[in-house]
Amino acid sequence: MDKKLLWTTITLIAFGLVALSSAGIIEGGKQFGSAYFFVKHQFLFAVVPGLLVMVILSKIDYKYWRKFSLPILFGALAFMILVFVPGVGLKINNAQSWIKVFGQTFQPAEFIKLALVIYFAAWFGGRNDRIKNWTYGIIPFFLVVGFIGLLLMLQPDLGTLIIVVAIALGVYLVAGVRWKDFAIMILIGLLIGGGLIFLAPYRLNRVKTFLNPSFDPRGISYQLNQSLIAIGSGGVFGVGFGKSTQKFGFLPEAVGDSIFAVIVEELGLIGAGVLISLFLLLAFFMAQIAKKAPDKFAKLYVMGIATWIVVQVFINIAAVTGLGPLTGLPLPFVSYGGTATLALLSGIGIILNISKHT
Repeated sequence: MDKKLLWTTITLIAFGLVALSSAGIIEGGKQFGSAYFFVKHQFLFAVVPGLLVMVILSKIDYKYWRKFSLPILFGALAFMILVFVPGVGLKINNAQSWIKVFGQTFQPAEFIKLALVIYFAAWFGGRNDRIKNWTYGIIPFFLVVGFIGLLLMLQPDLGTLIIVVAIALGVYLVAGVRWKDFAIMILIGLLIGGGLIFLAPYRLNRVKTFLNPSFDPRGISYQLNQSLIAIGSGGVFGVGFGKSTQKFGFLPEAVGDSIFAVIVEELGLIGAGVLISLFLLLAFFMAQIAKKAPDKFAKLYVMGIATWIVVQVFINIAAVTGLGPLTGLPLPFVSYGGTATLALLSGIGIILNISKHT
């Protein structure tokens, strides 16, 4: 087992819990009557079960997942469809993205990311002729990604769709796709993405905010401007842990996709640098494992998980700092969210098992 990857993951989780204990103290008191509701809930219902699943998966031979990649994908798709079933699916923040089981809410889209990594790693790790063949490789690739994309846009959840496409393209690229075909895929993705943005006014407004943060600062640009105020207030060393003023009802989603702004405000550029360095270390250790992977499936799987984490971290931080449009994507291992944390730790658990065979 790769202990460097394990301890980097645990350090990131610990960092996230500490950050959440501060970022959620106001909102937790207002909504639930407990200042530490968010950190307690995250620890008990995300971190503890997530670490348990990670340990269990680290002991199961990774080749098992290759054999059952198709049933795993179908199972994840079934849960994706359940969000539209009345009485099962829940609508939160104008998105039909949740299901409620035994009193607990889950976001199936987080597990479709993991299922897709397993499926594409098995698909392209089995036969090399599938990579460059339109009939057996590229067309099925578009069909799978297209169907998942349709389900995501019906919710709607463009942020998750971006991560799904990034995972699919990342695995395909590592598998050895021809650059010509890869360029065609990128072009098609950009055209579809542009169309989806212009079809929804709120998405178009996010692009306008990205291009001009001063546009409607009390309306559609409010979240970005409050994030920039928090980041600017932090400076190099920060205002001090727990002393953020933006979390006092000014910054939307302080425990969610805006938590990085609270971290920078309280811990400054140094704190942000430490967090980003941890993510870079995580990616580096995964790349090292992929390089020494015993077979192509293992290599593609590890790089698929790495793509998922790196792209989501980049998009989240870019959105909060004004370097990209807002997407609503959480910061991996740090933002509040049980399903996201559980899915990520499950993915890491399989990588830890792969590292035993390198």
